[in-house]
Amino acid sequence: MTEIFYLGGHFVQFRSQLKKQHILLISFLLPVIIMGSYFAYRGMAPFGNSSLLTVDLGQQYIDFFAYFRRTLLHNPSEFIYSFSKGLGGEMWGTNAYYLWSPLNLILLFFPAAHLTTGVLVLTLLKYGLSGLSFAWLLTKNKLQSGSRIFAFSTAYALNGWIIANQLNLLWLDAMIILPLVIWGLHQVVFAHRYSCYICWLAVMIIDNYYMAWMICIFTILVFIWSLPLLNNWQSRLQAFGRYLLSSLIAAGISCIVLLPTIYALLQSKGTYTNNHILSRFEYNPLKLLGKLVPGSFNFNQMPSGQANIYVGMLMMFGLVLYFLNQKINLGQRIIAFVITLFLILSFCYEPLDLLWHIGQFPVWYPSRFSFIFCFWVILLAATCLQRNFQPSKWELAILLIITIAVFTYVETLTVSYINNNQKLIGLGLAIVSIIFLGIPHSASPVMNDLLLVLIAVCDVSTSAYTALNQISYVSQSEFGEYTTALNSATSKVKRPNCDFYRVAKTFMRTKDDPLQSGFYGADHFSSTIVPSLPNFMGSIGQPAGDGFVSYDNGTQVSDSLLGFRYTMSVIDPNRSKPFLPLSGYRPDWNTKEPVAVTNNIGIRKNSAALPIAFGANSRILKLKHDTYDPTAYQSEIYQALANSPQPLFNIQNFNQVDFQNVQSAEQITGTTFQKEHRNEAATIKLEFIPTSNDSYYLTLGPDVKNDASITVNNRHFAQYPTYRDTVIMNVAHNQKGQKVTITFHLKKSTLWMQNVSLYRLNQQAFNRDLKALQRSPLKLTRSSSTTLEGTVNIKKDQGVLMTTIPYARGWHAKIDGHPVKGQKAIGTFLALKIKPGTHHITLHYRPPYLITGLIISIISLLSAVTLIKLNNNYRR
Repeated sequence: MTEIFYLGGHFVQFRSQLKKQHILLISFLLPVIIMGSYFAYRGMAPFGNSSLLTVDLGQQYIDFFAYFRRTLLHNPSEFIYSFSKGLGGEMWGTNAYYLWSPLNLILLFFPAAHLTTGVLVLTLLKYGLSGLSFAWLLTKNKLQSGSRIFAFSTAYALNGWIIANQLNLLWLDAMIILPLVIWGLHQVVFAHRYSCYICWLAVMIIDNYYMAWMICIFTILVFIWSLPLLNNWQSRLQAFGRYLLSSLIAAGISCIVLLPTIYALLQSKGTYTNNHILSRFEYNPLKLLGKLVPGSFNFNQMPSGQANIYVGMLMMFGLVLYFLNQKINLGQRIIAFVITLFLILSFCYEPLDLLWHIGQFPVWYPSRFSFIFCFWVILLAATCLQRNFQPSKWELAILLIITIAVFTYVETLTVSYINNNQKLIGLGLAIVSIIFLGIPHSASPVMNDLLLVLIAVCDVSTSAYTALNQISYVSQSEFGEYTTALNSATSKVKRPNCDFYRVAKTFMRTKDDPLQSGFYGADHFSSTIVPSLPNFMGSIGQPAGDGFVSYDNGTQVSDSLLGFRYTMSVIDPNRSKPFLPLSGYRPDWNTKEPVAVTNNIGIRKNSAALPIAFGANSRILKLKHDTYDPTAYQSEIYQALANSPQPLFNIQNFNQVDFQNVQSAEQITGTTFQKEHRNEAATIKLEFIPTSNDSYYLTLGPDVKNDASITVNNRHFAQYPTYRDTVIMNVAHNQKGQKVTITFHLKKSTLWMQNVSLYRLNQQAFNRDLKALQRSPLKLTRSSSTTLEGTVNIKKDQGVLMTTIPYARGWHAKIDGHPVKGQKAIGTFLALKIKPGTHHITLHYRPPYLITGLIISIISLLSAVTLIKLNNNYRR
C-alpha cells in the first residue's frame, strides 16, 4: 500500500511493509526482550538472587509500593492520611508524586517479600510502553514506516535518561505519555481536534505533576516549532487559542489532584524553593560531549553530573542532518535549532535549570528533564532520516569532522564513567553509522532498513548494558528476609479496633519501614515531609534532615510523650547483620520481658506510653524552643504538659577519663582533641559508675560522628549515621554499681567533643509527671487513618487537649459537636483549648482544597466533553 503525506514542508512517499498492529507489537517487545535478557543475565529476581533495588528505589520507592499495595487492598482511607508517615502526615499530595501511576496496579499480584519481582515486571512494562508510544507517534504522524520504526522506537525506549533513571520508576510514565501528548498537540494545531491532547495531558498531570511540568514547558516549544507550517498569522493565533484553551481544560480536569498537591507542596518541599537565582553556568557545557559516548554513566553521576542524553550515533547524526536538510521548511529548522540550543543550555545554565525543576535544584539525579531532549533528538532524526533521504558528501564530511572533534575532546576528559573501551566502541559506532548513511539507499531498500534497525538497536543496547553494569543492587534475600521478619513482628502488635499507638524499633532497612509494614512509627523519608516534623525530631535528639526523620535515639520521656506502646529490638545482635541492620541502642528496653519473639525480634510493651490525645496544662501552648540541649527540651515539654517544676534530667560527671595519644583536658564537652602522634591510634575513654538503676543518656553533637567511632564497654555502638542535630544515646539502665566505659576512637587527626555530656533520668520525677498526664486520656470509640473520635475527662488544672498529631490545616476538630479551631503546640502538634469536664471529641482530616479541586475537575470535564462534542458537530 502506498501513501502520500505532508512532512515538514515536503512530500514523501513510502511503501508500508508491515501491518500497523505488528509494528506496534514489535516496538513494545523489542525493549522488553533486550532489557529482560539483561536482567536475567544479572540474576535479577525472579531470575536469581539479585534485584533492581538500588539507591532510592531500594531505600524509598519499594516501601511506597508496599504501602500502595497494602492500602489499596486493606485500608483505602490511608491514601488520604497516614500515621505511618513519620508521626503522621497527608498522603494525597505525596501519592501524586510517588504513586498515582495506574501501572502500579500490577504490584497487587506480588506479595510483600516478592515485590522485587513486581518491580522488575513494572520496569520492563515501562520500557516496552515507551517504545510502543513512540512507534505509535511515528505511525500517526507518518514520519516513518515499516521496520524502520523499530530503530527510532528502540532508541527512544533505551535512551540514556531512562537507563540512568530506571530506578526512578515514578518518573518513567513521562516517557510513555510524552509522545501521546505531542500527537495530541499536533491534532489541536493542525486538525482542530481536542480529545487526545486534553486526555493525555490531564493523565500526565494526575500521574506525576513534577514530570508533567516539564512536558507542559516542552509543549510550548513544540507549538512554536509548528507555527511555520501554518499559512498566516490569523491561523496561528487561532491555533494558539485552541492550544491555550485545551491546556487549561486539561489542567482543570486534574485539579482534584493538583490543588491539594500544590497546597501540600507549599507546606513541605516548596519551602525549600531557591529564591536566589544566579546567572551562571553550573559547569562547562563542553562536558556534555562526554555523554555522547555509549554507557557514559556510573554511580558517581547520580548525585551530580551531566545530563544523560545518549540516543545512539545514528540519532545524533540525524539531528545534525535535520538542520542541513534543505527539503525541510527553513523556518522550522531555524526554530528547531533555537529549541535545541535552549535545551542544551538548560542542562548547565542555572536559571534555565531551575525553570525545568520548578525552582529547586535537584537533590541527586541532575537534569531530570533530559528525557525531553532525547525525545526531541529522535523526533528530528525520524523527520530527516527517511527511506529516500541520501546525505551529500559534504554533509557526510561534516559528520566525520564533528565525530573527530567530539572524540578528540573526550580524550582530554578525565572522568570515571568513560573508559578506553567505551571510547573505541563509540568511535566505531560513529564510523559505522557514517558509512551506513553514505551507502546508496536505492540499491537495496530492505537491506537498508535492516541495517538501520540493527545499528540503532545494537548501539543503544550496548550503551544500556555498559551503564547498568556499573551499578550495584540489593539482593533479593536481603530484601525478602528482612521484609518477612518485619511483617511477622508487626503482626504481633496489630491494633485492635478503636485503639491507637506507635511502635519503635532499633533496627532499620529503610526509613520507610512503617509504610512498608503498616505500623505507626516515627520514621519517614520523602520529598513531601513538612519541615516542622524534622525540626521537632531533631530538637529532641533524633536523626533528622530536610527530607527525613528517624526515631532511633528515644528516651523514656520521648517514648511516653509520642505514644510508643510497643518496641521492637534484636534479641541477639551478633546475628543481626545483614539480616537486621541495627540503627539504635536501648538498654532501657532490654530489662523488660518480651511479650512476643519472632525472627530474632523481641516485642516489648511500654506501660508509660501516653495516648494519641490527653488532657494537659495550658502552659504547653506558651512553651518556646529556646535550648539546643535535647534532654532539656524533652524535660521542658513534659514539665509544661504536667505543670511540674522539677527537671527530668540531671547532668552527671564521669568518674574517670583516660587519654591515649591526645592531650589531657579537665573539661570534655567542647574540647578539641588532637593526636600527638599522627599515625598512631588515639582514644578518649569516659568511665562512670551509675549510682542508681535509672536510665543514663549521652548527648553527641553532629560533628562527632565524622571524626570518631564509639564503643560502649568495648562493643560497637549502633547508631543511625546521618543526623544534623545533637542526638541522645541511651548508655546504661538498671546498672547500678556497674562500670560503663564509653570510648571515642579518633578517625582523623582531631576530634571536637561537640555537646558530649552525660545525663541521668530522674525516674521518680518522671513517674510523677507521667501519672499526672495519664489522668485524662482520650478514650477512643472510633479510629481510622482520617478520623479519631472518643471521650475525655479534663481535670481542673488542665485547659488543653494535647495530641501528638502533627499540626495541619486539614485537621478539623469538634468538641461536643461544636467546631473548634486547632492550636499549634511547641511548633509541631495539634492541640485544642478545652474546659474541665467530660467531652466528646471528633478529629477528622480532609486534604485542603480537595473539594474545590473536585468541583473544578467536574466543571473542566464537562467543558471538555462539551467542547469536543461542539467541535465534532461543527466539523460535520
